[in-house]
Amino acid sequence: MRTSRSSVVMPFPVRHALRQLGRDIRDARRRRRIPAAIAAQRASISRTTLVKLEKGDPGVAIGIYATVLFVLGMADRLGDLAAPKNDPVGLQLEEENLPQRIRVARSPKRTKDK
Repeated sequence: MRTSRSSVVMPFPVRHALRQLGRDIRDARRRRRIPAAIAAQRASISRTTLVKLEKGDPGVAIGIYATVLFVLGMADRLGDLAAPKNDPVGLQLEEENLPQRIRVARSPKRTKDK
């Protein structure tokens, strides 16, 4: 039996984050006074898909989220989600694994040609 993408079991924090993202996108669209039908048309999606996105439906593809953010003029922020500057855990782990000292590599010995 095959399950739909929206019925996949997800951790609660993930579901909560998707719902929050959907609400934030909806609010951003409303602040810009863009009707749902026009936003959907500009993103080349159906109005139903936009409604699902704004509700945080996990079955909506990330590419659609990116396109709607582009329509709202917010796509540039999407690229910063996992950027090193926004990854304190990764930076801390990287710092812990820095070498204690750095040695200069020796140049190979020259051989005399006859």
